[in-house]
This record gives sequence, C-alpha cells and structure tokens, in this order.
Amino acid sequence: MLNIHNLSVSFGGTYLFEEVTFRLGAGDRVGLVGKNGAGKSTMLKMLAGDFKPDSGVISQEKDIKMGFLRQDIDFEQGRTVLEEAYEAFTEIKIVEKKLEEINHQLVTRTDYESEEYAKIIEDLSDYTHRFDLLGGYNYVGDTEKILLGLGFKREVFNNQTETFSGGWRMRIELAKLLLQSNDVLLLDEPTNHLDIESIIWLENFLRNYPGVVVIVSHDKMFLDNVTNRTIEISLGKAYDFNKPYTQYLELRHEIREKQLATQKNQQKKIEETEKLIEKFRAKASKASMAQSLIKKLDKVERIEVDEDDNSVMNISFPVSKEPGKVVIEAEHVTKAYGDKTILKDISLLVERGSKIAFVGQNGQGKSTFIKALVNEFEYQGNIKLGHNVQLGYFAQNQAEYLDGEITLLQTMEDAATDTNRMKVRDMLGSFLFRGDDVEKKVKVLSGGERNRLALCKLLLQPINVLLMDEPTNHLDIKSKNVLKAALQKFGGTLLLVSHDRDFLQGMSNIVYEFKDQKIKEYLGDINFFLEQRNLENMREVEKKDVVKKEAPKEKEVAKVSYEDQKKGKALQNKLSKIESQIQQLEKQIQHDDKMLETNYDKHIEDASFFTAYNKKKQDLEQLLIDWEVVSEEIDSFNA
Repeated sequence: MLNIHNLSVSFGGTYLFEEVTFRLGAGDRVGLVGKNGAGKSTMLKMLAGDFKPDSGVISQEKDIKMGFLRQDIDFEQGRTVLEEAYEAFTEIKIVEKKLEEINHQLVTRTDYESEEYAKIIEDLSDYTHRFDLLGGYNYVGDTEKILLGLGFKREVFNNQTETFSGGWRMRIELAKLLLQSNDVLLLDEPTNHLDIESIIWLENFLRNYPGVVVIVSHDKMFLDNVTNRTIEISLGKAYDFNKPYTQYLELRHEIREKQLATQKNQQKKIEETEKLIEKFRAKASKASMAQSLIKKLDKVERIEVDEDDNSVMNISFPVSKEPGKVVIEAEHVTKAYGDKTILKDISLLVERGSKIAFVGQNGQGKSTFIKALVNEFEYQGNIKLGHNVQLGYFAQNQAEYLDGEITLLQTMEDAATDTNRMKVRDMLGSFLFRGDDVEKKVKVLSGGERNRLALCKLLLQPINVLLMDEPTNHLDIKSKNVLKAALQKFGGTLLLVSHDRDFLQGMSNIVYEFKDQKIKEYLGDINFFLEQRNLENMREVEKKDVVKKEAPKEKEVAKVSYEDQKKGKALQNKLSKIESQIQQLEKQIQHDDKMLETNYDKHIEDASFFTAYNKKKQDLEQLLIDWEVVSEEIDSFNA
C-alpha cells in the first residue's frame, strides 16, 4: 500500500533521519518506536501528507484512504458527540441531505404529471440506492457501537463536545477514524487517554483490522497485544523487524551482540595483518608482500555495530525543607459533579516520608482527590496541609498548561525565581534540550518532549511533597526508567497516580485503591496489593467487573449440575460461532463495498452481484438478532 524510499529529514542542519526505506502492506500492524524527539510523530505526519521530507519518495496505491489520529486536535464548537462522530461519514451525510431535500419536494409539489416530478422520483431511486450502498442504514448503529466501545455512555451522546476534556475529545476523534473504513490508520499515542476497558476493546478492534496500522506508543503491553512488526527510529536510522515490541527488543539485542562479537574477531585479524605489514615494510625482499597485504586490507568491508541512543535525562527532586510529621490530613472529603458523586466521606492522613500509590479504574476519583489536595475546585469536607509543606503538582495533562507560542527558554525563565533563573539553560540541558533546542517554540515539541519540559519546569519551585498524576504519559521507556529512579531517590513525600505496574514496582510502601466512592488501604507495595486482591496485573484492577480468582467452594460446585454445565458450554459455543459468522460477513460486505466504490458502473448492471450482496446484508441483520437472543439466554442462565 505504501512505499517509503530513501526518506531524509533534517532540522537546523542535523538529520532527524536519513535515507530511511521500508514498505507497508495490508495486514501490517506496525509499532513505530523510539526515544522522545527521535522523529516518530514527524514520520506519521509525512505518511499522512502533512509534512514533506527533504528528500526521498513516499508512493501509495491509487485511491488509498488514510486516517491520522494526531496528538493535537481541534473541534468545531456547537456539535454534540454524535454529530461530531457522524462527521466520519462525509459522503453518506451529503446523500442523506439530498434525500431530505427530495422528500421535501415530494411532499410540497403537486405537479405529479410533469417531467420535473418524474426526474425527482428517478433521483429518489438513485440516491436511495447509493445511500444503501454506502451503508447509510447502518452508520447510526455503527457509530453508537464504536462510541460505547471507547467508553462513552448513551446518556452523554447528545452533550456538546466542548464540555468534554481533551482526553475524551481524543476518543471522539479516534471513533471517527475507526468508522471511516480507512485503508491505513496512523495512530499517535492512542491509549494515553483511554481506560483499561477501552484499551482492551481497541486492541481487539485493531487485531482484526484488515488494512495497515501504524502506532506510536510507549505502552509495551498494548504494542505486544496489537502489533506484528516493529520499526524503531534511532539516531537517524530505522530498524525494521517482523516482531512485536518485546520480541523485537530481544532479537535486536541478540543481533547487536553478534555484531559486536564479529566486529571483535574482525578487528583482531586486522590488527594481526597490520603487524605483518609493519614487519614486512622493513625488509626490501618483503616489500611486495606488504603492498599485497595493504591492498587486501583496503578491500575489507568493516563491520559496523548498530548504534544505541543512550542519552537520558539527568533528573533529581531535591527536598526544599523538612515539613512537620503530618503533611496532609483529609477529613470527610466529598466531591460530586452534578448528580454524580465521585468521592464520599474520604478521610486520609499522610505522614512525612510516605510513598503512596493511588490505583483503581478511571473515573473512581484518583485524579479528583489529587486536585482537591491542590485546591483546584470546591469540595465538601476539610483538607489541611502540615507545617512547612511545599507541594509540587504534576497534573495528568500538565503539558497542556504550557504556552505553545513561546520558546522552551522563555517558558523556564518565566517560571524561574531570582535564585534559579541563571540555572535554566543547565536544567534544560539535563532534560536533553541542548544548544539551539532551547529556542524552539513549545508547539513544535512532541508529547514526550512537552512532558519532559513540564517536569523540568516543576523543579523550579521548592518541593517537599510531590503529587504525580500519570507522569509517564508520552514518555519513552528510557525516560520512564530515569523518572522512576529519581522518584525513588526523592527524600520527601510522594503521592503517585499510575496504572503502569512496571513503573509502580518499588515506588510505594502504601497503596490506596479507589473504588465505589471510597478508598481502601493496603500496607505494602503494588505486588502486595495485587496478591491481596488475587489479581495478576494492573489491567485486572482497572476492569469494571473484577472477579476474584477464589477457588470455588464444594457446595457451590455441586449446585451446577452436569446438564447445566453442558447447556452453558453449548450456549457459549453457539455465541462464538455466531460472532465468527458476523465477522466473516462484515469482511465480505466491506470487500463488496470497496468493489462498488472502485467500479460502480460495472457492478450496477450485474444482477447476480446485487442479489448476493443484499443476501449477505440480510444474513448479517439476522445474525445480529441471533447474537442478541443468545446473549440474553447466557445472561439469564448465569443469573
């Protein structure tokens, strides 16, 4: 579908990448990985046609449809969630509007015998047929299905988009892309604003996607579950392997080790040859042999080892001053948005030096409680900060608070004090913003680079209590590890919201689970918490219906007879079979739709094609009805 040949891009005389070549074909689900600032988002923009390379060619098949999920999106105000999602169906909406106009004319006109009226009837037939072919009778249901999958409730479908946060708007944009039946999907950090249920739903959707998917993500589990190929951009080169991320890392490490061993052996032989040359040069009788060895040495193709970009942030969080023994005391804190109560009667005491992790599903109040601590909104109850407490707060959307129109240097200088203003260049350098980088405008930075800048800016203020809400969003793997090490060394008090088990390990000595408007304390680290909850990983924590893996009691097992077990299994098998048939029919119909789009005139005359096409649609409708019936039977059986 896409051919990328000798692509080169440079900024300020330095190559972001140089002469990169690869091909993308149907069924490729590519994880595009690399450090923050390596050029991943730039590559996506070039594939989408938003940005032109300095040299090289991107060629694509004719009439290819491409969807691009950008990190920064703009919505037109005044639309509801459904109306914005319906923007995915440009042609359907045009035809639908035309049909409305035709139907209005049919109602209002009375010249039934005129040629104009006959023409309207003919147009009605043509547009109705076209509407059917485009999926006009299904797009409303498809839209609701996708929005529900991405975590929206039906009751918010008619809410204005401007009432939603940036994360939820990103979900609407993702829904539009998934509804468009694009041949190529370019997704820049698609999981950053999704809860675990939506991530799992998206994983299943993308695994069955027939076209090309290119994903920029730092979520290792998501990449492993979705991708079948990894392209890493590092130091201007692209490393391409037909493996998901973790397998790719292992394979690349093995290849590099072999390269090092081979290079070492080659170097040893070269050194031996050079010694012989020096030895023979001293003797006239051996001069010709020395020349022969020199020519042979010149022809040797030197083995190169793939370079690794090991540059990392240099970050530490110094403690400003020692606070009192109790740093935070919360009593009976309650917070509601309208009729929805998020937190109810929460009481919590945080002592100096505590390392606390907040975990739980999205929407259970973790971030809300953190915001209450920094007095971001009004709430019921009381929160009191201890003596000499100096809070440092890193919000989940911290990068959004940065002014995109000013430079990195100006961002830091504006936030600096008289005592640290002279240090801002050195601080930016320790966060890998060096030389002319500091004169860049914030708006040109990638998501990970903005998070790095926000962390750097945080260090300008005195801190002895750190509140960190999902600080790893957008950060590459190495940056996450550096941040983790810095937080582990922090001598103050830490309150950390995260869903990343790898990041949480070794970070806390107390875990609070937020669930059903309450909190529950676990006196241990994240592994202790998971053991206590009989859970394997953080994904299970965040699922809406957590089922503890307790051994069934004997008397409970006895209640389920063999016949009931057999019936339950039969129903599940029946449901699986129907789901498989639905999936096959949807793919066949999608294929037929593409055939009609590319060669409509040919197929319009083929009666057998349309008979088969309509039969598939009827079968699909019946299967969907069957699916609902069997699902209800299973629900009733399990009740």
